[in-house]
Amino acid sequence: MPASDPALLSAEDMLAQFARRTLSPVEVLQAVTERVARLNPGLNAFVVMNPRALDAAAESEMRWRAGRPLGVLDGVPCTVKDLVDLAGFPTRRGSRTSDPAPVHDDAPAVVGLKAAGAVILGKTTTTEYGWKSPGDCPLHGISRNPWNPAYTTGGSSSGAGAAGAAGFGPLHIGTDAGGSIRIPAAWCGLVGLKPTFGRVPIWPASAFPGVSVAGPMTRSVRDAALMLTAMARYDARDPFAMPDEGQDWRDGIDAGVADLHVGVLRRPGFDAPVDAESVEAVEQAAALLAEAGATVAEAAPDLPDTRAIFAGVWGASLARLAASLPEQLRGLLDPGIREVADRLGDMTAIQYLDGETLRAAAGHAMARLHQRFDLVLCPTVPGGPPLADAPTVNPVKALWTHWAPWTFTFNLTRQPAITVPLGLRANGLPNAVQIAAAQYREDLVLRAARVLEVAEPFPVAPLG
Repeated sequence: MPASDPALLSAEDMLAQFARRTLSPVEVLQAVTERVARLNPGLNAFVVMNPRALDAAAESEMRWRAGRPLGVLDGVPCTVKDLVDLAGFPTRRGSRTSDPAPVHDDAPAVVGLKAAGAVILGKTTTTEYGWKSPGDCPLHGISRNPWNPAYTTGGSSSGAGAAGAAGFGPLHIGTDAGGSIRIPAAWCGLVGLKPTFGRVPIWPASAFPGVSVAGPMTRSVRDAALMLTAMARYDARDPFAMPDEGQDWRDGIDAGVADLHVGVLRRPGFDAPVDAESVEAVEQAAALLAEAGATVAEAAPDLPDTRAIFAGVWGASLARLAASLPEQLRGLLDPGIREVADRLGDMTAIQYLDGETLRAAAGHAMARLHQRFDLVLCPTVPGGPPLADAPTVNPVKALWTHWAPWTFTFNLTRQPAITVPLGLRANGLPNAVQIAAAQYREDLVLRAARVLEVAEPFPVAPLG
């Protein structure tokens, strides 16, 4: 498609054209839905489309004509991951065990986006209950990577990754309990931000309540900041929700990194696998940040084995999930969930609390590290995506060898972390790096990611 395709505009560019009346929300929605009709059959990004999207776009268009936009996203198309409640639609969680009845209330992130005027395009696929990184589930099948449909999008925000890369609107809600925003963003060439725990309220609770967050998946860093501005609103339904500061996360985003110290992380508490192309991307990012004025050095936090800590959280959560289902439904679960629950879910209460103690130690270690470094730079993923049709084999080992060894540490420590695309791999698929900061410092990860984005602009997936 030509660069002028309205579906491929950033949210900021759409809003600017809405204000100038050179483009309307209805025209944008029509361009997006045309791409969905043409490309989604080969990608499987959506669970369901919103039949009221055109009405919502028309209402937005009338507000723009009157000079009274509803909020900072009025008329911009957005998708919602099917782990997140959208009123009037079921939340199936990729599972044949879930309730097919529509839910009555919007999740907090959806409330924020609707209040800002976003047009909800539909719900996107997820791995079952968000449990793994390959992008397939028993209920909705396999989601495929727009850069090459033979490969997975990654998960668990699999449909959001496909939708973002395919140009199905600029804004996509993902969730992340161990890497589920950042992994598909990295493999699909998107910006994916895991905010500080509590920044975006969560309700109902996730299957992984102590580590899961909701956040933006977009094609640009500024759009991620804009989307976070709408999503990060206090909601009393989440007792861990942070106070609403009313901040526009774009403020200061182009301030650069000349005053910042960046630590390159080579070991997240264990010898995490990483291939040469991922390392090359980290070295390139370090050089670009240094050229922009940052002070870059090696970082060596005294982390415990975060692999073992997260395996305990993951295993206990999946065991609880399986145990909560009626016996006649357990057999409908993805066999990998049952395997992880059986292998990792039989810990004693003392063992679980030991893990929580080590988790606190990891948080303290990272807090001490951030007394020296403003930012931490590392890979997002250990390598490129696996084939979309590949079976899930030995998920316990795959967690820290092929899926999430570089992402789950920041869920344990509850820090903000962002992945940003940086060049292409030899096979033509996206490469990426990850940047983390101390808790509550989303502003810093956005600034650094913006520096990389400006220095190395990333192309759109070559879809016709």
